[in-house]
Amino acid sequence: MRNPFESRAQALNGPSQDLVPVTPADDTDLAQVAVALFVETAGTIAFMSVKGELRSVKVGDFSILPVGVRQVQASGTTASGIHAFMVT
Repeated sequence: MRNPFESRAQALNGPSQDLVPVTPADDTDLAQVAVALFVETAGTIAFMSVKGELRSVKVGDFSILPVGVRQVQASGTTASGIHAFMVT
């Protein structure tokens, strides 16, 4: 099978290489920084940005949150079905 990602330079504005389920946790970083989050069920997402700032935003069903995220907090997160867009 041909893999279009093999010869492509990784870019933040292109397609991600993986979509990883996220289990919110107050003291655990994601395996790598996500370039965005996808949320299946509406609610609030409490997260730590790539800059280390704690943020909280309300999102609707099937939302994409286009921000670099290093951690999704359990405290304050009511949204569910959260997935991280990963570049590498």
